[in-house]
Amino acid sequence: MERVLVTRARPTQGRGSRSRTPFRPPSSSGHRAKRGQASHLRACARCGLHDINPSIPQPISPPQSPRLLITHRSLHLASLSMAASLRAPSLGFSLSNSSSRKLSCLQQNTSPASLRLGSSPSNRLQLKSMRGGPQSSAINVSLSSTNHASLESGGRPAAKVQEMCVYEINELDRNSPAYLRLSQKDVNSLGDLVPFSNKVYSGDLQKRLGITAGLCVLIQHVPECVGDRYEAIYSFYFGEYGHISVQGAYLTYEDTYLAVTGGSGVFSGVRGQVKLNQLVFPFKIFYTFYLEGIPDIPEELLCSPVPPSPEVEPTPAAKAAEPHAALNNYTN
Repeated sequence: MERVLVTRARPTQGRGSRSRTPFRPPSSSGHRAKRGQASHLRACARCGLHDINPSIPQPISPPQSPRLLITHRSLHLASLSMAASLRAPSLGFSLSNSSSRKLSCLQQNTSPASLRLGSSPSNRLQLKSMRGGPQSSAINVSLSSTNHASLESGGRPAAKVQEMCVYEINELDRNSPAYLRLSQKDVNSLGDLVPFSNKVYSGDLQKRLGITAGLCVLIQHVPECVGDRYEAIYSFYFGEYGHISVQGAYLTYEDTYLAVTGGSGVFSGVRGQVKLNQLVFPFKIFYTFYLEGIPDIPEELLCSPVPPSPEVEPTPAAKAAEPHAALNNYTN
């Protein structure tokens, strides 16, 4: 069977003529491939994607780096995985494909936007782009999260809080308190000083623990409450166990909280607060310590406290500081 080649003459320019090129009818399969490629290019342009020749290494544009190398077919999977990783405490995934596509943005809703990489104490997003051979590329995405449920707001590990209850009782045998009227006024006024020292008993009133010693500075006389507001700085001494220092507002007409500022002995490095429950001013006060930052409090200092009331009294043995009812070398 003979094949007839049909030639199409082209216009000549100047002298002579160009060689005639045989005309070949367009192949139907090639025409469909070109139409499919054009449609694919238009779709990629709408999504912000551009074709990459896998046989040519692709440079990374400096203004837009870092870019994520990810396949067009993996875009939907990557967006779903990123959305899930934002809700999960810890997640890692890896994507790879033989055909590379360049993606300038990846967001939870898959809309074009710049991807900003950063780290925080709770989430660290690490993106590593590996440029392999012309037929392979991969992206490793790892998201790690630190569980802060056991952390305080300041970032410290949550500390164990220990409670300890004691009574402070003025038995009128220590010449306390001493009132120094520096204001030289007939009524309690700003600047008056009140140094004091009283006895300290265990919360169950069975044992003598030591003493308090400190100073109160009068800040305000409150006649409508029939009382005063002091700024108090004092310490609780527990013999060989050491001491606890506190500071804060002391109101003679209601309960208050003072800060625990430090200590010595077994209370070295202590922090926390103490609730001051005024029973009989200035003779009986019940304290509840909330202590942190120290080892376990010695059992000798812990007990089930007697419910606070104005009528409470230490046992006769504790008052007499008998050996079985007092700390060894208790502070007096």
